[in-house]
Amino acid sequence: MLNDKEINSLIHLLDDPDEEVFRHVEEKLLTLGTAVIAPLEAAWEKSFDSFLQSRIENLIHKIQFEQVFNELELWYMGGGFDLLQGLIIVNKYQYPDLEDQTIINQVEEIKRDAWLEMMYNMSAVEKVRLLNNVFYNMHGFKGNTKNYHDPQNSYIGKVLETRRGNPILLAALYSIVAQRLDIPIYGVNLPRHFILAYMDEQIKADEAGVLFYINAFNRGQIFGRHDVLSFLKQLNLPNDEQFFLPCDNLAIVSRVLRNLLASYNQAGSLEKAAEIQRLLSIFG
Repeated sequence: MLNDKEINSLIHLLDDPDEEVFRHVEEKLLTLGTAVIAPLEAAWEKSFDSFLQSRIENLIHKIQFEQVFNELELWYMGGGFDLLQGLIIVNKYQYPDLEDQTIINQVEEIKRDAWLEMMYNMSAVEKVRLLNNVFYNMHGFKGNTKNYHDPQNSYIGKVLETRRGNPILLAALYSIVAQRLDIPIYGVNLPRHFILAYMDEQIKADEAGVLFYINAFNRGQIFGRHDVLSFLKQLNLPNDEQFFLPCDNLAIVSRVLRNLLASYNQAGSLEKAAEIQRLLSIFG
């Protein structure tokens, strides 16, 4: 590892007009990872050269992107058991400075508000009504119908801040809170519209234990299997089992990334789209 003096000497060479020198310096700084972000930011603040500042900004972004890629790859290889952590890693792509704990605390606050109202003998429908009241009335979450394709709808930190999101982020957040309360609500990877299933492993009430479905984008509306069938029929899609049953967390995070890819492509942000595509490559 280089010392501070050596790192600063390299940073001073970032404005070298010789492309070969610049590439060599950039590669060297990239290998040092997040340790060089603080000295890079300090150099940016001291500089009045917009060309150097631009190079520093790009370099910081590259370092942070590699960090996100590595974290997401580790999460994937570990089986993706913590959905919230997967969404936090994706959030770091756009908001690298937002602390993990800030997001975790906000989720815990929603959970606590629901837990305070929870009673032991509640039925499944009563539990969903309670969750709906906490999620949509107390905390004010709603589907972002005005800017449906905005990429911000796919970042959990922004969704928690604005209380607006797309179907998959609202559903993911809803299910995370529910599962932390031991309520068996899981995501279902329905095409065009991500939904939730309330499961009952003991009573085989419907297809493999699904009691009913929940539309998190529409204030937690409850509906049945026949509604899913009608939706699939409208899309001319087969009644495939995967459209009725819970999916794993890897499928949820990869779908979040696909939404981001579509949003950035639609907005003409091709560099961001290319980076999201690279993150998606982790999922095969």
